[in-house]
Amino acid sequence: MPVYAYKGVTQAGRSTRGFVDAESARAARVKLRRDGVFLTDLSESAAAPPTVEKQGKSRALSFDFAFLRRVSALDLALATRQLATLIGAGVPLVQGLSALTEQVEGARLKSIFGQIRDRVNEGATLADAMAQSGVFSDLYIGMVRAGEAGGALEQVLERLAEYLEGQVRLRNKVSSILIYPSVMFGFAVLVIGVLVTVVLPQITELLASLNKPLPFYTRAIIALSGFVRTWWWAIAIGAVAFAAGVRAILRTQRGRARFDRVKLRLPVIGRTVRLLAISRFTRTLSTLLAGGLPIVRALDISRHVANNVVIGAAIDAARESVTEGQSLAQPLRASGEFPPIVLHMVEVGERSGELEAMLEKVAQTYEEQVETSVTRLTALLEPFLILIMVGIVVFIIAATLVPLLQLTSAIGR
Repeated sequence: MPVYAYKGVTQAGRSTRGFVDAESARAARVKLRRDGVFLTDLSESAAAPPTVEKQGKSRALSFDFAFLRRVSALDLALATRQLATLIGAGVPLVQGLSALTEQVEGARLKSIFGQIRDRVNEGATLADAMAQSGVFSDLYIGMVRAGEAGGALEQVLERLAEYLEGQVRLRNKVSSILIYPSVMFGFAVLVIGVLVTVVLPQITELLASLNKPLPFYTRAIIALSGFVRTWWWAIAIGAVAFAAGVRAILRTQRGRARFDRVKLRLPVIGRTVRLLAISRFTRTLSTLLAGGLPIVRALDISRHVANNVVIGAAIDAARESVTEGQSLAQPLRASGEFPPIVLHMVEVGERSGELEAMLEKVAQTYEEQVETSVTRLTALLEPFLILIMVGIVVFIIAATLVPLLQLTSAIGR
């Protein structure tokens, strides 16, 4: 169903704007007039679902701009929370989806929920309708399917909303901590680039006019400055080629496995990477099990959320062992990738029948440790970057000023 962007005036005389889904422009005008909106402008939104003809043309294009139309995790969490509230209030599913479609602000998400509502109205289940949209993850669809089968869709949606909100909070915390070091590094690169490409060439001309032998470090700095100014385009091409090569290697299974293994073995960063992967795994597995999914299916989904091939391989081996009737803790211990506290909590959860609760506690503990570890790493990284920047700047200044000071002292004699 098309989505239309509108501008208008309410009955109170206030300007308003937004999006509305309707079968045609005329139907959109009727719908808005019924809501008390007097239109001043109405146009079909670019976020409306493409027609079959447009889909055929888009496949012929060599560039894919699908990433520009992604739905943010925060918007999806808010929509999930709203849908859970509507269903909990006793609103029928189709009517709840209609109300959610009108309430969602983003045009992309509004269009998606409009399509889901139409499919559900035609007889599809909510999980199948969401699966056809191509936006929702396997975790999301699997939990919704289990909630529909068990008659606990409201509780499942609430758990999904809590899970998505938790992931957003964790991501925002880590990102906010890394902002300052990133700015410092960018500023250091900018200062050094200006010194090498702008300041040094002017001083180089003065040093060359002295006709005096220069120290080796001064000659090295002058040669570096000349190389950067002459071959900057080759350096840029080399950097792009190197980045493309690394990305191509990481896309291969062997390259990604080696890269993830190296990350886990790094002295300081490796522990944080492991904590983050395990916290994601335990949080996701706990959410899936609490949502009613079988443990084998839950393990199959949660191994992708860890975002680490080594940890994922250990989880996959555990899934196969559980399929054969073994416990979960035993293959996790055999992998050697999980800390003892995780294994102990899993064992206690399996014996007591409260595996979801134990995994939830592990996830909370590890998320706090991730935040603490990232904060400590950032605290160490800030002075380290400052020392590197100051050291490089002092070296450049010393390499250029020492010959000038020698000349000044020689003249004074």
